[in-house]
Amino acid sequence: MTTDDHTGLPSELFTTIDHVGIAVPDLDEAVAFYARAFGVHSVHEETNEEQGVREAMLAVGDGATRIQLLAPLTPESTIAKFIGRSGPGLQQLAFRVADVEAVSATLRERGLRLLYDVPRRGTAGSRVNFVHPKDAGGVLVELVEPAGGPEHV
Repeated sequence: MTTDDHTGLPSELFTTIDHVGIAVPDLDEAVAFYARAFGVHSVHEETNEEQGVREAMLAVGDGATRIQLLAPLTPESTIAKFIGRSGPGLQQLAFRVADVEAVSATLRERGLRLLYDVPRRGTAGSRVNFVHPKDAGGVLVELVEPAGGPEHV
């Protein structure tokens, strides 16, 4: 990781874009639409009770790029509230990181608020945290440490 000459902090926090999250009211309907309209198919589906969602990861192209479809489990879930406020659509941009705790600490040092004090379980056993959208130009930024990262070995 390189260091920013002006701040002395790591300049390259992200390894790649992990996925783009899209809030949908009905997961099965959305998966079928994306397959029919765009030819992309689900490669992983799960229910995440802690996050209050049913989700599907759709592989794009060679599969390295993903679209995450998120449907609410209950009317009180964060995704249900998002859809109620903004309608279905783009909900978050997720960056892959090698160490979610280290990146979270760096972002806090840079004055950004994160939604969780400690990372939570994400898709397929990943560890995740989120940058508050008010600190990221209105975008909910997710940090994703895939299973197998520092805390998984």
